[in-house]
Amino acid sequence: MKEKIVIITGANSGIGKAAAQKFASEGYHIIMACRNMNVSKVVQNEIIESSNNPNVDLMELDVSSFDSIRQFCSNFKTKYPRLDILIHNAAYLNHGEKQYKLSPQQIEMTFATNTFGPYLMTYLLEDHLEKSSDPRILHACTTNIKHFFDPKRKIEFDNLRGEWRDKRQFSVYKMYGDSKMALLMLNFKMAEQFKSQGKKIKVNALQINRVKLSKETIQKMSSFWKVLAWAQNLINPLPTGMADNYFHICTSDEYQTVTGQLFNHKREITRPSVNEKGFSQLKNIFGSSYYPSYATDVHNVEKLWNLSSALIDE
Repeated sequence: MKEKIVIITGANSGIGKAAAQKFASEGYHIIMACRNMNVSKVVQNEIIESSNNPNVDLMELDVSSFDSIRQFCSNFKTKYPRLDILIHNAAYLNHGEKQYKLSPQQIEMTFATNTFGPYLMTYLLEDHLEKSSDPRILHACTTNIKHFFDPKRKIEFDNLRGEWRDKRQFSVYKMYGDSKMALLMLNFKMAEQFKSQGKKIKVNALQINRVKLSKETIQKMSSFWKVLAWAQNLINPLPTGMADNYFHICTSDEYQTVTGQLFNHKREITRPSVNEKGFSQLKNIFGSSYYPSYATDVHNVEKLWNLSSALIDE
């Protein structure tokens, strides 16, 4: 597997770190795409030593910055002959944050990192993915998208560049859920586009359940959220389970021809809900077989796709 090249964003903590460890232990060539190089260098050395795999490289990447993404992709394509697996794991969720923040390209920070950054990165690496015999992309989604079972829940398309930041109340949790719903919508649309163009790139998403948070993540939180996170960590499962899901979906022959899907934590393919009322709605919310039909709304998908294309062309 040393010939298989894998990019994992946010690979220095949590599920990303566990995934890098898993792929490295299986002999893959890993590129840890991370923002904090000081922390990441320590993690890189840990993974190399524990996996006995020297092919664990570290490259700087800030997924919220289009300039950083373009530099990363340019450097990657100069150094590596192709890309076999691309895992969009990095995400922005600053617990307890109350202020609307903009990325260097003047995009709301959560959407810049969780939605438009991965979209641009895939676009720039598409040609290198096509050089692989079995190219696969995986997007890390979240159970927070279940909030869209509420018919009143909408993505604020008119406030993604701070248009209403002084008029509307900001919720980092709503923005996080909205950005991950948007990522799922792009996941479906991207898979459809690649398939219609006859390209062999497979694109899927995985719905992440609660896992134990890393110390690095908890340290970024305010006092209240730190206490809550430590309490939840007592019962939450380790990130290794989700890392195993990353590995299986991206490498198994079972999913070699599967594209345009959302997997749950049991690696089962989920479906758009057909009924979002009464008892069926309770099954939607508390079960793991369906995702909100909002994700397949053609009007919103096209609106998001066109916006994404316009943003990266600026």
